[in-house]
Amino acid sequence: MQVPPGPDSMLVMARGIGHGRGVALFTVLGMRLGAGLVQLPLIAFGLSSLVHASPVAFNLLRWAGAAYIVWLGVRLLLSVSATIPTGDIKALRPLAAAREGMIANLSNPWPLMFMIAFLPQFVDPHRGSVTLQLVLLGATQKITGVLVLGAYALASGAAGAWSCGTLAQGFGSNGSPAVSSSASACGW
Repeated sequence: MQVPPGPDSMLVMARGIGHGRGVALFTVLGMRLGAGLVQLPLIAFGLSSLVHASPVAFNLLRWAGAAYIVWLGVRLLLSVSATIPTGDIKALRPLAAAREGMIANLSNPWPLMFMIAFLPQFVDPHRGSVTLQLVLLGATQKITGVLVLGAYALASGAAGAWSCGTLAQGFGSNGSPAVSSSASACGW
C-alpha cells in the first residue's frame, strides 16, 4: 500500500535528489512519525467512539472506506501525468525538512482518509479494545511507511549524489576532465 509513488514519496525523492539523504530521511520522519502523533489519536479515539455509539455506523464507514479505496485506484489508473516546474534549490536544515514533511502529510487529506477507510477493515470489536487495535494498526502503518519512504530517501539521495558527481565533471580548455567537488556542485 505504501510503495506506489504519491505526494509523500515525490517530496522525499525531490529532497533526496536536491538536498541529500539526511534531509530526505528527516522529511520521512516528519511525514510518518510527526504526523502520526497527530493522526493516530484522532483515528483511534474518534473511530472507537463511533464503534461504541453505533455498530451500524461503523459498518457503513467500513464499506464507505472500501469504496473510497476502489475509487482512488480507479482515479489513479485513469489519471494523466503532469509536469512539475522546477525552481532554485536552497539549503534546507534537517529539522525544517521534518517540519515541512509533517505539514505536507497533515495537509494532504489522503493519508488520514486512507487510515480511516483502511484500518477499520481489520478491527474486531469483540477482540478487545478498539482504540488499542486502531493505535497498533496505525503505528504499524506508520512504521512501514518509514521503512518504505526511507528506502526512497536513501535511493534518491544516492541518485542525487551520483548526478552531482557526474554533472560536476566538466572539461577544461585542453579537453581534459576538470572535476570539482560534488558537494560544492550540489550545494549540500
